[in-house]
Amino acid sequence: MNQRTPTLLYIDDDGALARLVDRGLTRRGYRVVHAASGEEGLERIRRACAQSNIDGFIDVVALDQYMPGLDGLETLEQIMAIPGSPPVVFVTASQDSSIAVTALKAGAADYLVKDVSGDFIPLLHVAAEGALRQAELQRAREEAEAEIHASRDRYAALAAEREMLLREVNHRVGNSLQIIASLLHLQASSAAQDEVKAALTNAMGRVAAVAQVHRRLYTSQDLKSVVLNQYLDSLLEDLRRSAEGNRMSRLTLKAEPIEIDPDRAVAVGIIVNELVMNAVKYAYPDRAGPIHVELHGHGEDVLLSIADNGVGDNVKADPRSTGMGQRIVAAMASKLDAVVERDPAHSGTRIVLKFARMPAAPGRTSTAAAS
Repeated sequence: MNQRTPTLLYIDDDGALARLVDRGLTRRGYRVVHAASGEEGLERIRRACAQSNIDGFIDVVALDQYMPGLDGLETLEQIMAIPGSPPVVFVTASQDSSIAVTALKAGAADYLVKDVSGDFIPLLHVAAEGALRQAELQRAREEAEAEIHASRDRYAALAAEREMLLREVNHRVGNSLQIIASLLHLQASSAAQDEVKAALTNAMGRVAAVAQVHRRLYTSQDLKSVVLNQYLDSLLEDLRRSAEGNRMSRLTLKAEPIEIDPDRAVAVGIIVNELVMNAVKYAYPDRAGPIHVELHGHGEDVLLSIADNGVGDNVKADPRSTGMGQRIVAAMASKLDAVVERDPAHSGTRIVLKFARMPAAPGRTSTAAAS
């Protein structure tokens, strides 16, 4: 495809000089259009910017300073106000440098001093070429910035849509898990055998622990983290409601607002559920007693403890126990890369977990150990 011949609009009331410019720049590959006044030049530029026909397009303007009517500086100001106006090379016979500064500040791409014999025409050609390159770079920069803004807008729209979909998924998953927990509760209530009732109640607590995370993510502004004190408060309230009689009436929570990712929050919730239910079953054989859940930050780590003031090591082994709870605690502790210890100085039973606020780096070996 042949390259289009660039068009230069020469605005000058000197017709003889305009013909010299026409001949000189035509030999250099330009199409020259002459306007004898600032008003005529402005009209041509407005028409060129308004029409879509590329043949009438003006690529660059050479503007003389001294003209009757509108002078060069006044014309320059009005050209700069036209949307999509071409670059302007300001031309004058004056040697006064302040005029050059004024023209450049007003928006001229370049400035040169002319003579009446046309010797400045090669310089005008160089200035026009530079103005065209500068205009092309400016257009490329503006297009690139527009594309960046458009990409950001598209990314923001996609991110908002993704967040909405994630909220909807969490909402549906949370509802489905809550339905499952409710069905387990109904089944446990109607079970005749204590072993079956206990197994269904334990399963219900585990499902509720996961459901609470999804419920929190649905209502939270941040889909990437769960605030543990709020989560544990809701989880323990679920345990209170699901407990038989008043055996959890003295279940307490003391927790700091620590944020962790949802997957690890699930692990924390399941551990708390298992250890609390274990304390309910074994710590106080003949009565209800206090069970304390505490969560505190310790530098880069988090300390979680579940404690009771019950029989401690004097608890009798239950022959019906399957050890499932201990295996679940060990698995979830491994997921957290947590250290699990029993506090020997505590009267009763106190289990302490220590894990990092942030997930362990990939490939790190777990240091978890269940007691």
